[in-house]
Amino acid sequence: MNIEATISSLLKGDRTSLARAITLIESNLEKHQILADEILSACLSKSGNSIRIAVTGVPGVGKSTFIESFGKYLTNKGKKVAVLAIDPSSEKTKGSILGDKTRMNDLAIDDLAFIRPSPSAGTLGGVAKKTRETILLCEAAGYEIILIETVGVGQSETLVHSMVDFFLLLLLAGAGDELQGIKRGIMEMGDCILINKSDGDNLIPAKKAKQQFKNALHMLSASESGWTPKVETISALEGTNMDWLWDTICEFENWHKQRGFFEEKRKGQDQFWFHQLIKNKILDKFYQSNKSEIEQLEKDIEKGKITASKALQQLMK
Repeated sequence: MNIEATISSLLKGDRTSLARAITLIESNLEKHQILADEILSACLSKSGNSIRIAVTGVPGVGKSTFIESFGKYLTNKGKKVAVLAIDPSSEKTKGSILGDKTRMNDLAIDDLAFIRPSPSAGTLGGVAKKTRETILLCEAAGYEIILIETVGVGQSETLVHSMVDFFLLLLLAGAGDELQGIKRGIMEMGDCILINKSDGDNLIPAKKAKQQFKNALHMLSASESGWTPKVETISALEGTNMDWLWDTICEFENWHKQRGFFEEKRKGQDQFWFHQLIKNKILDKFYQSNKSEIEQLEKDIEKGKITASKALQQLMK
């Protein structure tokens, strides 16, 4: 691969070069990592000029349908949109279906859109291991809006919050107790809550759910910036309230930039990510350096010769 040509094409917005660069970044091969670092270094000064939006919600809430609908709304306004769809990896086979692109047919063929499905590969937090680096490349390629579709709401679904500007939580009405299944931590991170599938017979339950969540947000602590999370009903199928959502995102961005919170948050995220990389590298080195000892202790634990805590103490010595 001609790295100089790839970088030049990527900075001009070539989607093929962008895809190749992301593939290098996601590779675990050392030679690929060296090339990936070279590309990232060249693109760093051209990144940062986007609004980064996380789209999360329980499986079945309609994340992919919503992203296609909202993505088409944005491209119709002349915006360049990149979609990073994180697909859960199998604990058994370590593989992923990576089928999000096939569920966004119209957006996938849009010249102003770029869709990249990536496996979570065991990474907690609803994101792939190289999501942050991929965001930087997409920004360097000229994409103004980055939509990150996470694997779904869970207790570990929080790492994505450390790499986005706007946290969008999709919920459903009529699925039992609307508040019961939502973790307080997720609610506190939300900058906007949308009740999806608010159409047909579900419209009235959706309006009731909207009021429930509005009331629930009053019980949470106010954000440092003073921003009050918005709650609204939406139908990705019918494309309702897309104008309202885009206006809300623009209002959010202006609110935080005027008060200095936008750049401050990104600086904090950069520091956080640096420390995450340190932890990941130390962990990898530890396992590599103690591979044989760990394998032997695993066998001893399996045979009942030693407890897991005792094995850890032995390993630490």
